[in-house]
Amino acid sequence: MVQRRNPRSPIEVSFEFFPPKTPAMETSLWSAVQRLAPLKPSFVSVTYGAGGSTRERTHQTVERILKETDLRPAAHLTCVDASRTEVDDVVRQYRATGVRHFVALRGDGQGGAGAAYTAHPDGYRNGADLTAGIKAIDPEIEVSVSAYPEKHPESPDFSTDIDLLKRKVDNGATRAITQFFFDNDLYERYCERARRAGIYIPIVPGIVPIHDFTKVARFSAATGTSIPLWLAERFEGLENDPQTASHVAAAVCAEQVLDLTERGIQDFHFYTMNRADLVYSICHILGLREKAPVEATSVAA
Repeated sequence: MVQRRNPRSPIEVSFEFFPPKTPAMETSLWSAVQRLAPLKPSFVSVTYGAGGSTRERTHQTVERILKETDLRPAAHLTCVDASRTEVDDVVRQYRATGVRHFVALRGDGQGGAGAAYTAHPDGYRNGADLTAGIKAIDPEIEVSVSAYPEKHPESPDFSTDIDLLKRKVDNGATRAITQFFFDNDLYERYCERARRAGIYIPIVPGIVPIHDFTKVARFSAATGTSIPLWLAERFEGLENDPQTASHVAAAVCAEQVLDLTERGIQDFHFYTMNRADLVYSICHILGLREKAPVEATSVAA
């Protein structure tokens, strides 16, 4: 079983963003960054699109975070449609800008999540190989990797899935971030499987606030994430009532994270969807507070 959390131990959070495609989306992204930055996340990550389609925009977003904020960015990196030489060049470019943390992923092909994946003939085959490649360039670089509480949809069984995670760890990964999930028992069982396999790095739960249940359900189907019946029922009839749906989403996410803290979890990774509203609320429930600036006071002589 997961050990009960020490109430004196601080909660740590990290946030995931995706690079904007339009000026309006860029405004939304930076509004979210500015809203969440005062919560002092341990890091923020910026994703790659399917097939590496957002590589340049990802790089630009990471550079801007480095230049304009005090946040510590982690760049997503995938194996998709690129040779080892090309991927290694990207790693070195990020290092030159000051990035010292990567989220190493196999990634999805151009067809997106759920579509058949074909490795580049001269590329890294998977996240384990990619992790080894990054560490070969710079052993001091921090590498986070993916984990799947319901196993990766392409894995034939949990044994194969856990074995790949073990290879990622053996190659230098120091943190695993899970695919989002809605059943905490599945996450706990996954962690137990990993520990029995000798995997002792943090396995950070990935949490997705449900801004749009229909979209989340569709993506869940593609990624092999189950939607519990009770969760679907919570959102029934709210397709045209966004205000109530938002309240329900906040309640659902609060229930999940508070239950996880009761199970001993102290680190959370939020898939923000470039929106700060629900994430900020949940962090407040977790006890994270923006510190008010200290005003100088004068003392009469």
